[in-house]
Amino acid sequence: MTSTPIGRVVSRHAERTIREALEDTRVVLVNGARQSGKSTLLRQFARNNEAEWRDLDLPLVRQAAIADPVGFVDYPGRMVIDEIQRVPELLLPIKVQVDGSPSPGRYLLSGSARVLGLRALPDTLPGRMETIELWPFSQGEIDETADGFIDAVFTQGEDLRHQSGVLRAEYAERIVRGGFPEAVARSNTRRRERFLDSYVADLVARDVARLSDIERAAQMRALIRLLAARSAQLLVAASVGNEAGISQATALRYISLLEEVFLIKRIPAWSRNLSNRAIGTAKLAFVDSGIAANLLGADARSLIRPGGQFGPLLESFVQMELARQATWSHARVDLFHYRTKDKVEVDVILENRQGKVVGIEVKAASTVGPDDFSGLRHLAQRLGDDFIVGLVMYTGQQTLSFGPRLRAMPVSAIWEVPTTRSLGGSRDEGCPNLAEPGEPSRAGVHRRQVCRAAREMEGPESGGTVRESLNLNFLRERRARSGVRSG
Repeated sequence: MTSTPIGRVVSRHAERTIREALEDTRVVLVNGARQSGKSTLLRQFARNNEAEWRDLDLPLVRQAAIADPVGFVDYPGRMVIDEIQRVPELLLPIKVQVDGSPSPGRYLLSGSARVLGLRALPDTLPGRMETIELWPFSQGEIDETADGFIDAVFTQGEDLRHQSGVLRAEYAERIVRGGFPEAVARSNTRRRERFLDSYVADLVARDVARLSDIERAAQMRALIRLLAARSAQLLVAASVGNEAGISQATALRYISLLEEVFLIKRIPAWSRNLSNRAIGTAKLAFVDSGIAANLLGADARSLIRPGGQFGPLLESFVQMELARQATWSHARVDLFHYRTKDKVEVDVILENRQGKVVGIEVKAASTVGPDDFSGLRHLAQRLGDDFIVGLVMYTGQQTLSFGPRLRAMPVSAIWEVPTTRSLGGSRDEGCPNLAEPGEPSRAGVHRRQVCRAAREMEGPESGGTVRESLNLNFLRERRARSGVRSG
């Protein structure tokens, strides 16, 4: 549980993963973007004098680490070191310490850059360290909902169902808000935009500059804006570099730097030699949708107007919600995209360690047709029994069948679907965030609390009828207000 500027305590899924890792691993590294909540989360493990806390963002502490790295890490108990990338020379003394005393949970580290990719790194910690990625808040962490989609879809396949109360305008609001705690806390749009502006500017001036010499910071900033306009597109460095006025080699170096500081993520291409026409170019996603929207000057209203960037930003938003969820799901999955030279494509491929695949297409529309499943049908035919289900995730409200192992499903299923359908599972099962667009989030939280109470009154024989009635009544009220007739 971590306290944030939102004004309430937010439970982070990563906390359980960290605690488990500390029980059997000598060094645990929590890696992720700046201001994503790493320091707040790590302080939970140093409270009540459970560990020694060292913050390398503090000049005096950093100078001590640089002057005497061996003495700095020499501590008999657990040590928590925040922002380890500031003094990577500490990693070799840490290695010596844990080799001499191999008890688990000796060091808990955080980093705002991909530490093992840092230049001049003296050594690494193979077999001694587990890395846990911490992203900005997921939608489920913000809404206090289940975030169990990946486990549910690999368990239930085509039997998975979800009915959503989220309307198209609310998806746009979620995209422009993003997931950084500070941005989520700012209800004033202009103040949130100022935070996002400052975040990118500071990232270029501080973190990127520390990793590598940048010849022209203005070119880097221009490149970042160009990349935002290419969200969810194939990332071709030569094309981006040409538009930014830099060489392909420089574009590749800058793109790698932006990935190292967790501003962007490359979604690799998927292929199982099903077709020699599959291409290997990665797709681009911004780690935080709010940053991408802000770079494009898009607010929630302009995003969904004709000609807006709603489609690409929604796809990138979905990709990153799934990337977050993959860090804590029980199912161990990897995230890809699929595209052939014939332009047959699937936006998201989730593949587990047994080679089973879930394919996902993302559509910004609130209706879906058979043609939207063409890429998924192509994939199903070639994978056979390894194809679990193909989903078109859209901004509508119902789960609809379009044939065997093909379903249309609301995007909000990603954070509202629980891991298990049993009544003994998540207390939010069947209780999605029912706040209306523009309502304070507390309104949705209140309705969910009522729903939870109904859930606790239900017996196993009820099948969730009380909750279904509550949710249906709210959906009817929402549709009546928006002029949509309920069935």
